[in-house]
Amino acid sequence: MPELPEVENISRALKKALVNRTILKTEVFSPALRTSLEPLRHADVTGAQFLDVRRRGRYAVAEITGNRAFLMHFGMSGVVRVEPGNIPRRKHEHIFIHLDNGNILRFECTRRFSIFELHELPEGKKFPTVLDRLGVEPLEKEFTPEFLHSKALKVKSCVKNFIMDNFVVVGIGNIYATETLFHSGTDPRRQASTLTLEECKKIVHHSKIILKKAIESGGSTISDFLNVDGSEGKFSVNLQVYGRTGKKCFKCGTVIESVKLGGRTSAFCPCCQR
Repeated sequence: MPELPEVENISRALKKALVNRTILKTEVFSPALRTSLEPLRHADVTGAQFLDVRRRGRYAVAEITGNRAFLMHFGMSGVVRVEPGNIPRRKHEHIFIHLDNGNILRFECTRRFSIFELHELPEGKKFPTVLDRLGVEPLEKEFTPEFLHSKALKVKSCVKNFIMDNFVVVGIGNIYATETLFHSGTDPRRQASTLTLEECKKIVHHSKIILKKAIESGGSTISDFLNVDGSEGKFSVNLQVYGRTGKKCFKCGTVIESVKLGGRTSAFCPCCQR
C-alpha cells in the first residue's frame, strides 16, 4: 500500500490542483469503501472551497472552508485523480467531487479497502481528532535516536514491526522499513528492546535519508500505486533488498533471504544485517 513518500507526493499534487477551487457538486456511486460513504453522500459541501492539502502519516487531508476536511487513506489500491469532466467514469471510481474549473476530483479503489471521509476540524488544528493517536512524523525533529531508543526499551516484538508501528512513528511501511534496516545493518528479527542508542542513531539517520530520496523520486511503484497524474514512482530502482529474495546482495554478494514477520515478508542480507 502507499507509504509515506507516496502519500506525500499525492498530497503535494492535490494541493496544486485543488487549493482555491470551489466544490460545485459531489457524487457518491457506492455505499461504502472501508467505511460507509453514506455520510459523504448526504454532506452539504456545495460552495465550499479547498484551502489546503497536507499529509499525516499515510493519510492525505484536504481542508475545506467551514472547518472541515476530507480524510483519505489509499489502502491497497486507492487512486485519486483530478481530471477534466468529460472523461468517462471508470468501473471502480466511487466518488466524484466536481470543481468550478470543470475538473473532477475522482477517487478509485478496486479492492474497496480505502477511506474517504468528511471530518470536522477542531478550531486551530490541522488534522481531524481521529488522527491524534498517531506517532511522530519520521521527517520531523521529534523523531530522534533518543526518542526511538526510549520507545524500544520495553518492546518485545521484532525491530521490523516496531519501526512500522504507527503509534510510535508514522508512515514507515514494509518497503522503507526493509530498506532502512538494511542500510543501518540491523537484522529485522532482532527484539526491539535489544537496540542500543547507537543502533537507533543509524536507524533514524537512514530512515530520514531513504524517505527523502523516495519522496524526490515520486515514491515506489510496486503494484497498484499511481501518482495523481497517473505516473509511477521511480524509487523502486534504488531498492537494495526489498523484493530481491534469492538474489545476491549488491554490497557483499550474499544471497538475500526472507522471513515472515507480522504477516509480511521481510527480506534481509544475513551478512550485512546482524
